[in-house]
Amino acid sequence: MPLLPTLTRDLDTLIDEARLRARVAELGAKITRDYQGKPLVLVSVLKGSFVFLADLARTIDLPLAIDFLGLSSYGDDTESSGVVRITSDLSKPVEGKHVVVVEDIIDTGLTMQFLLANLATRGPASVRICSLLHKPARTQVNVPLDYVGFTIEDRFVVGYGLDHAERYRNVPFIAVVRG
Repeated sequence: MPLLPTLTRDLDTLIDEARLRARVAELGAKITRDYQGKPLVLVSVLKGSFVFLADLARTIDLPLAIDFLGLSSYGDDTESSGVVRITSDLSKPVEGKHVVVVEDIIDTGLTMQFLLANLATRGPASVRICSLLHKPARTQVNVPLDYVGFTIEDRFVVGYGLDHAERYRNVPFIAVVRG
């Protein structure tokens, strides 16, 4: 019997659980190497990256802090509106710290451009981006992507924290909704 049969019956798997686990472990190992001896803060962009953040944090062999920042540019649509708003701010200052922004997907780049400009005003030692997915066909603004899990084609994806109208976040793989 398939996992979550009711929820997953209308989905086609794009990236399965095994590939996700393996790639997240590789990203965690690279971040571990890059941040030896540095005060590291992982900043999860809510809501979509919370699953990725949890798995990634467990693969980073360093002391680190975790914080959350809520941004919205989608609402319930399948395409970004281009208007970004902060829905929840960081709980602690990042001044003088090395920040890795953990994002679920980078497509247009507009949300990340907004976030990078916002974080720059807070005086971090550095800011890098770790995105599980990158969709280059939708790029409107180039942003520096330091750690990328997978590059995907221009399809709307769900699962592993990504949603459509708050559905599918609990699907343990990346998928495309049929139909």
